[in-house]
Amino acid sequence: MSILVELAQGLQSSGFGTALAESRYAFPVIEGIHLIGLSVSVGLIFFIDLRLVGVIFRQVPAHTLLRSLLPIVLWGFTVIFLTGVLLFISEADTIIVNPAFPVKLVLLFLGGLNALYFEFKLSREPEFQKNTAAILPAKARYSGLASLVLWTLVIIAGRLLAYL
Repeated sequence: MSILVELAQGLQSSGFGTALAESRYAFPVIEGIHLIGLSVSVGLIFFIDLRLVGVIFRQVPAHTLLRSLLPIVLWGFTVIFLTGVLLFISEADTIIVNPAFPVKLVLLFLGGLNALYFEFKLSREPEFQKNTAAILPAKARYSGLASLVLWTLVIIAGRLLAYL
């Protein structure tokens, strides 16, 4: 772990890291952009997941909703990733030892795996592509439910970074 702490300290104490941490406006602007990206991408993912589970938009074919919102979700995740890296750099030595950080990383990984499994396996199956019914196949519903839970926990772990 000491190697990770040293790397984090090096990132934070670099010229760029110091400029981010000491800037009066950079951190709050980056954090604001991070939160906007989060609300866009995770908010739309929740719409998709709630459709997969069968709670909302039951009259809209799930694959139509997915294809319509996916580009915006990916844009949001790009914003979240880039601003998240910048936020990490500005507080790297504190975040790296925070107990919420590895939990957040594991949850991010699991959420990403679930999304990849859904996108490259479940959403390409004929029973999903041709399904116009309100209730989708069980695998799609479970994937949507897992996504709702995982992304909610990622957000909670991210907020805990400020408090632990």
